[in-house]
Amino acid sequence: MNYILFDESSVRTNLLPLTFMRPVGDIRIGILTIREKWENLLNSKTSTLTDAYLSRKFPIIKEDTNILINGSVLPNEEIIGLVKNLQPHQTIVSNDSIIALHITAEELERLGDSSHDGIEEIDVKEAPLKLNNTWDIFTYNAQAIEDDFKLLTKDRKSQPLSNSNKVVGNGKIFLEKGAVVECAVLNATNGPIYIGKDAEVMEGALIRGPFALCEYAQVKMAAKIYGATTVGPYSRIGGEINNSVIFGYSNKAHDGFLGHSVIGEWCNIGADSNTSNLKNTYDEVRLWNYQKQTFVGTSLQFCGLIMGDHSKCGIDTMFNTGTVVGVNVNVFGSGFQRNFIPSFTWGGAGRHADYNLQKALEVAKAVYSRRNVIFDETEKQLLSDVYRMTLKNKHL
Repeated sequence: MNYILFDESSVRTNLLPLTFMRPVGDIRIGILTIREKWENLLNSKTSTLTDAYLSRKFPIIKEDTNILINGSVLPNEEIIGLVKNLQPHQTIVSNDSIIALHITAEELERLGDSSHDGIEEIDVKEAPLKLNNTWDIFTYNAQAIEDDFKLLTKDRKSQPLSNSNKVVGNGKIFLEKGAVVECAVLNATNGPIYIGKDAEVMEGALIRGPFALCEYAQVKMAAKIYGATTVGPYSRIGGEINNSVIFGYSNKAHDGFLGHSVIGEWCNIGADSNTSNLKNTYDEVRLWNYQKQTFVGTSLQFCGLIMGDHSKCGIDTMFNTGTVVGVNVNVFGSGFQRNFIPSFTWGGAGRHADYNLQKALEVAKAVYSRRNVIFDETEKQLLSDVYRMTLKNKHL
């Protein structure tokens, strides 16, 4: 069967700026991305039905018969069983959202125009985790780490953990091949700790699960990490972090606090930068919503920073509670930053200038080169497309 992850339109918009550079299914939550979860459980590759500008990097593959899967849904055993047995003219639903749909190539071409008459709806018994907003990523991260830990470690044996470490808890600690952990305190009482392939935890680090350190990522000396936190591939972290998800190739390598936050790829948090995740008034945190072009309630008391891909901040940067930073932003300067900083801007509190596209592309190429990754035409075009899409927000 040919499996295609699709972007639910309203959800995709709610997940901006994190979905400017990727389909919803390529968001990391837990240890794996949503796509990786589906592919592991289905034992099959997937393609993507998403916005046209993303299709160059994330193309769709169509066959005579296909199963469309909602890319914002985190799969569980029940749903995987239903998807594998899905028949023509059947759809799986949960809470009025489509989870999966059996569809022909012809029906796929006229998707959205076809009638739903004759479609059998199959309700799931237990509603799955589903991303509807950016803050769901860190809110659901504890459960997602638990689920991914079970998936990735089932019937497998961890690499040995050095005796130089202090272990607290039930022993749910797993090291992949090449992982290095020395002189750290690992507390798995409240959740598992997963250390990916060739990842490193340096001396003096204090880590509480649930925690995931993906392949080739690094925890710096004396870091203080609270669960539920995920550090994506090739990322580096230090200082104090609480209940946050950091995507791949990003750095928060120095002292400073990051809490209840989501950081995209290719980001850099300057030394001694801090994020407020609680208002002094203990009120509900409100976040910028791209679709409504205003701030919306989150129903959360704790919410820090949502930062889009390629964005960076200088040393000693202070982020207010509930701040949204777009794609390719360079933030610096004294004082608390604005709660919404549009994409492709350059500056600090109260004063922002346009970030020249050509300069942004040059910086991105240099950053990729430092990690031995090629900044090719596809990446260049994608970043250029996002620049044009976000112009309307530049002077808010």
